[in-house]
Amino acid sequence: MSESERVTIRIPAERVEALQSLVESGKFSTISDAVRAAIDRFVEDEFTPEYIEKVMIELPKGNVVELEQLVHDGDSISIDDAIRNAVREYIRRKMSQAIDELEK
Repeated sequence: MSESERVTIRIPAERVEALQSLVESGKFSTISDAVRAAIDRFVEDEFTPEYIEKVMIELPKGNVVELEQLVHDGDSISIDDAIRNAVREYIRRKMSQAIDELEK
């Protein structure tokens, strides 16, 4: 395991309660894990190359289950990858339709 440093922060009580609810719901093992995940996401977002724009989307649970199945079946390496592939395919199809319309 890599070395780590202790950092002490103060956060509002309502944020601590929100973090605790994430732990109680089973999304994280500890509040520290939840905070580390939030920091990881923040750092990743801040250091994303400028030619990439991240987009946050919310999907119905059924769609997430379908995406998880694609990953399980080996069609994609992650849910993010499955979404990127679907968006690329959608754009290719729309571009092809637009070109067909122009050629008519």
